Amino acid sequence: MTVPLQRAIVVGASSGIGEAIAHELARTGAAAIALVARRQNELHRVAGIIKHEHPEIKVQTYMHDVVDFDQTAPLFERIERDLGGVDTLVYAAGVMPEVVEGEYSFTKDRAMIEVNLLGAIAWMDVAAARFEAARSGTILGISSIAGERGRRGNPGYNTSKAALSTFLEALRNRMSRYGVNVVTIKPGFVDTAMTRGKGIKGAIAADEAARRCLSIARAGGSGSAFVPGKWALVALVIRSIPSFIFRHLNL
Repeated sequence: MTVPLQRAIVVGASSGIGEAIAHELARTGAAAIALVARRQNELHRVAGIIKHEHPEIKVQTYMHDVVDFDQTAPLFERIERDLGGVDTLVYAAGVMPEVVEGEYSFTKDRAMIEVNLLGAIAWMDVAAARFEAARSGTILGISSIAGERGRRGNPGYNTSKAALSTFLEALRNRMSRYGVNVVTIKPGFVDTAMTRGKGIKGAIAADEAARRCLSIARAGGSGSAFVPGKWALVALVIRSIPSFIFRHLNL
């Protein structure tokens, strides 16, 4: 059975994987898409491309900072009215500020927890309540392979993604009995503005990541998957390294 993704909200749609997912939703037949992000100019740019390439699709933009938690539920309700309903939520918003050796910045760590985790929970809780009542719907969260272990380079980012993966798993276990499809995607290296300039090799294009993400979501049955799939083996190896060895690795 293929799960329809017809009326979707994409949070974090102004760049990276979120933008690529919005384009892929349009390319594969979505009827209406709500683009949500902080940067209005970028939202209008993405919407303009989609409208030009797919004039039959309803595309709406909404400027929103995901740390404005009190505005999440009212905005979700507004989008529901504007789109004539919502059956899909994609949360792709995320930040990963550079953390240098010897730096311990609560400001940066807090930003990562608030955007990568708390913003996701705020949006997913609203969507979960709606989808449970409807006995259908898809929640797709973009986590990361970085959440598989506590790596020395960026503790705040690792923590935010590990917690997001756990929240999505719990939500999946809670909602599976109601016919709601909850999907966790853990990308490896993807070529986005967030990863450029960090010396990362072998990254896949954001549009390829988007195709794989939505293919997994449309397959239904909920679940958690690495993108590309080869990262599942990498994650298995990383999780298997004893802590007393792992702490000495430059990962």
